[in-house]
Amino acid sequence: MRKFGTGLATAILLASATAATAGEASKASFGGTPDGKDVTLVTLTNGHGATAKILSLGAALYALDVPDRNGKPGDIVLGYPDLKGTFAMPQYFGDTVGRYANRIAKGKFTLDGKQYNVPVNNGPNSLHGGKVGFDKVIWNVDKVESGATPSVTLTYVSPDGDQGYPGKLTATATYSLNDKNELTIAYSATTDAPTIVNITNHTYWNLAGEGSGSVMDQKLMIAGDAYLPTDATAIPTGEIRNVAGTDFDFRKAKPIGKDVRDAKEEQIVFGRGYDHNWVISRKEVAAPREVARVSDPKSGRVLSLWSAQPGLQFYSGNFLDGTTSGKSGGVYRQGDAFALEPQLFPDTPNHPDFGSARLEPGKTYRNVMTYKFSTDKGAK
Repeated sequence: MRKFGTGLATAILLASATAATAGEASKASFGGTPDGKDVTLVTLTNGHGATAKILSLGAALYALDVPDRNGKPGDIVLGYPDLKGTFAMPQYFGDTVGRYANRIAKGKFTLDGKQYNVPVNNGPNSLHGGKVGFDKVIWNVDKVESGATPSVTLTYVSPDGDQGYPGKLTATATYSLNDKNELTIAYSATTDAPTIVNITNHTYWNLAGEGSGSVMDQKLMIAGDAYLPTDATAIPTGEIRNVAGTDFDFRKAKPIGKDVRDAKEEQIVFGRGYDHNWVISRKEVAAPREVARVSDPKSGRVLSLWSAQPGLQFYSGNFLDGTTSGKSGGVYRQGDAFALEPQLFPDTPNHPDFGSARLEPGKTYRNVMTYKFSTDKGAK
């Protein structure tokens, strides 16, 4: 019988352990669109209890399983069980949204002295790129990679004039899942003519588990000392208001629902809850920093969001109204999820004081967000 040296035996054991915990990526069909286009589902697993599922329709995060404090994985992302609901009543579940995420007032903006009109699809305003934004198109699955950090890269080419936006925009979305249970979504875009860009992800989270009910007891921290008040149509007024002494002060973690029924706060009434942009900084910073943290006392799950973007849109699931049946078979009601969307400020093209959403040929737009998951063993 052949004997191996200690060094070789150790190497074999290490290789076996690595193989056992290495991440894997695979793809499969998830059905088709009403016009006959195939939709692909890519599954990323990291060998440490986390699994992410991404759809080519909308470059969307369809599901994310992460362990609770007892080590039991559970899906914490809301969504439809199949494509039928997606087309019957689109709600941006997990979607990549753009070309311009969030709202543009009255669907109008000016660039280099020329006025552009984009579709109005949210009251008097344009929301998430218009009637056929990035959430409603099939993205090309360019690359699916297994290994230490499994990933999928998707691309979509938005032609010049698409939804009224100037320039041909080539957008890329890369999802990667590392062995620390950190999911990173990296967006980039290039253009062949001056345009505006603001791309983000619109996942609805419930750390207790999809279909488990209200998130109002989950505790939220937002690392912003100001927010943008809006008019009754959710367009920023231009004011940058300090959160101190208001229902919008999440600098110290508090339950999401603590002040959500405060009818004395006009801004809460406008949005039926929270649907506002927090000012994390006045411009994009060089390196990502923690912009929000959410913890769930029931499951012990903790989400820490890292981003370099200046703004963070926090939405408390105000318009979930019991008409949507989710993946687990139950209905989603008001407050059953929250969204945290790192981005530029809403309606920036119409507010020069907010910065710039302009993208030039030869430059690359980037928005990288990392969702870090852990557990609070001491939570009660």
